[in-house]
Amino acid sequence: MIQKNISLKAFNSFGVEATSKYFVAIKSVEALREVLQNPEIRNENLLFLGGGSNILLTKDFDGCTIQLDLKGISEKKIDDNHVLVTANAGENWHQFVLYCLEKNYGGLENLSLIPGNVGTSPMQNIGAYGTEIKDIFESCEVLNLATLEVETFDLEKCRFGYRDSIFKQEGKAKYVILNVTYRLTTHQHDVKTDYGAIKAELEKMNVKNPSIQEVSKAVIAIRESKLPNPKEIGNAGSFFKNPIIPLSAFEILKDKFPNIQAYPNGDWVKVPAGWLIEQCGWKGKQIGNVATHHLQSLVIINKTGHATGDEIFNFSAEIINSVKEKFGIELEREVNIL
Repeated sequence: MIQKNISLKAFNSFGVEATSKYFVAIKSVEALREVLQNPEIRNENLLFLGGGSNILLTKDFDGCTIQLDLKGISEKKIDDNHVLVTANAGENWHQFVLYCLEKNYGGLENLSLIPGNVGTSPMQNIGAYGTEIKDIFESCEVLNLATLEVETFDLEKCRFGYRDSIFKQEGKAKYVILNVTYRLTTHQHDVKTDYGAIKAELEKMNVKNPSIQEVSKAVIAIRESKLPNPKEIGNAGSFFKNPIIPLSAFEILKDKFPNIQAYPNGDWVKVPAGWLIEQCGWKGKQIGNVATHHLQSLVIINKTGHATGDEIFNFSAEIINSVKEKFGIELEREVNIL
């Protein structure tokens, strides 16, 4: 049922107040097609929402917000050590990870406790602790908004990059993701524990040969220790991408800032955005209703619960200007701005 003038506050993890001209929750592809062909909606701007965990609403939406509530998980074993697991777009991401872990399917454990739904995972090529979606991605089905036909996108067609994909570039507003299929291991797991924080957490747990379930527990413990729960305080997780700069530029910076943190990769170096922000004095800093989290400066929070989208956006702009002035690096927002 299409509703009018609906508040989106409960549908974005920042808890920002914004109103949508039209709103409808969709539970099937057939229902989605019907809405898109509805004369009342056909010429309206469209906003697709999953878990609302990676969006900042800076204004009311003059169009139709479609909440994708597509549910369901299916499996297909393809060889002795691999299974294809398909989850519909409306499945909660962390619950999907736990589902796979309960079945001892490996590959998603390092991505535990990331907020949001399955459908948005390919858009951002979400990643954490040494794993990205592209590492275990098989394919996804999308609805072409021009033809209303279902198409399949494989790994190559998705053109994944660092927190990037075709769905954030030329495919933006042209497709909506309906389901995602992951290629997971069933027993010979490639356990990734090289990330320093995971190693340290596993040592605290007194685990020497971790299972995928123990890696997941370590990741959850790390995230819970430094990242705020969106259900308790409004946020969208990491607000900025970690900048990737040429090695030559990094060497110049290192001469000026000997303690600068970095993750080299050939001729390029990834510099932690959180470290840059913290060095500029922003960790835990509050302006009005908005602040950076006191344990992780990469996370911007709706501190009082009454922040507007504009307040949060302007706060992030001040951080960007501050980092650029000190380090000559321009941070890029990871969160989608509306």
